[in-house]
Amino acid sequence: MATSTLVCLDVGERRIGVATADTGVRIAVPVTTIEVDGTELEQLVKLIRLEGAKTVVVGYPRNQQGEATKQTAYVEAFVERLKSVDSFEADIAFQDESLTSVVAEQYLIAHKKPYTKGDIDARAASIILQDYVEERYG
Repeated sequence: MATSTLVCLDVGERRIGVATADTGVRIAVPVTTIEVDGTELEQLVKLIRLEGAKTVVVGYPRNQQGEATKQTAYVEAFVERLKSVDSFEADIAFQDESLTSVVAEQYLIAHKKPYTKGDIDARAASIILQDYVEERYG
């Protein structure tokens, strides 16, 4: 089976955490954080093309009971805007993102190095993507 690159987005109202993984290696790594400033869609499409990703995994927020929230609607609307960019050609897959920001921050605290909210977002994207890869590629 041929390997491919996946890009994952942890979409927030201020920042979007980005991670990548190769389906052959199956290890997700945090890449960057993109500020939501009006240029985010173009930046993301450029990054997705640069990575050669055919699939973009997007963290799907839900509450503790597994129900949709205000943030779920925001992410769904964001994905529709991303898909409407003329040069966007990837498939979209949603992946549950429950508690990933909490786990990401715990990881960064444990490594005892300074970190930013952007670092948390990028690490959260890598956790979401790692879950996706493990579920689908073993």
